[in-house]
Amino acid sequence: MDYGCFLFLKFEKKINQLKKFLFIISCSLLLVTQILLAQAPKKILIEHSDYFDVNQLEAPDAALLTGNVRVNHDGVIMTCNKAYYFQKENYIKAFGNVQLVQGDTLYLNSKYAEYNGNIKQAFATGDAIMRSPESTLATDTINFNRNTQEVYYNSKGTITNRENTLKSKSGKYFVAEKKFQFLTAVTITNPKYVIKSNHLDYYSNSGHSYLFGPSTITSKSNFIYTENGFYDTKKNLAHFLRKSYIKYDDRLIEGDSLYYDRNREFASATRNVKITDSVNRGIVKGHYAEIYKNQDSMFVTKRAVAINLVENDSVYIHGKKLMVTGPEGNRIIRAYNKVRFFKTDMSGKCDSIHSNSKIALTKLIGNPILWNGESQITGDIMHLIGNKITQKLDSLKVLNNTFIVSKDTIGTGYNQVKGQNLFGKFEEGKLHDVDIIKNTEVIYYMRNDTQELIGINKNVSSKINILFDKNEIETITFFTAVDGTIYPEKDLPEPDRKLRGFVWRGEERIKSKDDIFTDEENELNDKLIKEGKVEESKENVPMKIRKETLNYDKKKK
Repeated sequence: MDYGCFLFLKFEKKINQLKKFLFIISCSLLLVTQILLAQAPKKILIEHSDYFDVNQLEAPDAALLTGNVRVNHDGVIMTCNKAYYFQKENYIKAFGNVQLVQGDTLYLNSKYAEYNGNIKQAFATGDAIMRSPESTLATDTINFNRNTQEVYYNSKGTITNRENTLKSKSGKYFVAEKKFQFLTAVTITNPKYVIKSNHLDYYSNSGHSYLFGPSTITSKSNFIYTENGFYDTKKNLAHFLRKSYIKYDDRLIEGDSLYYDRNREFASATRNVKITDSVNRGIVKGHYAEIYKNQDSMFVTKRAVAINLVENDSVYIHGKKLMVTGPEGNRIIRAYNKVRFFKTDMSGKCDSIHSNSKIALTKLIGNPILWNGESQITGDIMHLIGNKITQKLDSLKVLNNTFIVSKDTIGTGYNQVKGQNLFGKFEEGKLHDVDIIKNTEVIYYMRNDTQELIGINKNVSSKINILFDKNEIETITFFTAVDGTIYPEKDLPEPDRKLRGFVWRGEERIKSKDDIFTDEENELNDKLIKEGKVEESKENVPMKIRKETLNYDKKKK
């Protein structure tokens, strides 16, 4: 190959490289041009006007449109009686019967409106009304940002739909989500209730309301307070968190988490539950509860305890499950599984309790044991009976295998009284007078005024009467067919110092209101309280709707 041919080939190669480069540049410029053209604002199109005029004196740089004006901009149709169209600014001012329509999602009516085609924003005032398929907003001035699809107003507005009427000083409407948001005082009025809040999100299609901050729901049946809540205004289902409570005329329901069904007047509460009965002067606590208002019933579990005021003293009743049913004057309290109860001078245990206020009768069912001061009382059947008029504790009945045991005040022995049945009387809330009848047996350590042991009294009789003073045995009186002996301590062998069937259960005695709970229940309580404090300390904790109300709106990020 000669040198000239070589130079020609080299030159041709550079020409090809230059062509490729120019082609790439041309494509890039074309792409940029297309992007710029796509980003360029579309012009407002005038589709119809009865009259078209240009008057530089009245409206410089504007065209005057009058009569059946109709314009179109990127899918939005505006109609009015009169308009000024600023072509250079891509801007229009509309007067008289103005309507802006976006598909079938939004209709905006007013006496006056402005629309900017470059930034796709509308302004409407003068009896402004916005309608969507679900609701209608009426206010003085409305702004509509088509880019973000948000409508907002800063004047008093009223929103109406089939179920509710909402009134607020300002608000925002998100077209895509069909959500109203209120960050100032807002009121929702429903035929059954009124909701008030300073921060509320309301979904017009579903009727779901999200309440943030101090909020109230008032109705004829109850009053509800919450600082973080959800309410389905169509189904009348609700879920409340953070410092929430439901207040009826005679009952206050509190808990970290409350679920409420207005149609059934049913409520359930979870964690740190407290139900206060103002009429019956009682409180029920636990970590889970169900309340049926129309049936006058409640069910409480997870460290459940019922606290009732009796003669200026509180009685604590605990069971794994508590049920309270019936109206005032005919209320029944049931406690199940390993029941324990405590009063300042009395405590006890049994398998279950059944307490009826109408007949003033409390039954201790299944292995009952009662501690009256230092005395341990057992029997097959045990009833505490109240006075129906004064509602004070009146008497005690123990049937079959009655046994009373107390420790000797100084020694290691035990005072024991055994018989078939026991009938006792209370005075000022304390057991004072007791009769034990049929086949009674006694072992009693007798001491003088200086507490010296005189002897051990062991006898049998057909009836025994015991008088208590300050919950301690003061005197014992024997009746009919008395047969017994007072033994010197050294003359009565140790095996003979205990009656048949004697069992001392002093280590089980409940000495305080805290003793009614097991270690396992206390651990659960500490755990739940700790979890509650952690959640309370978090800011903007996302709300977890209970499974009963899972059909709620999915909020977009």
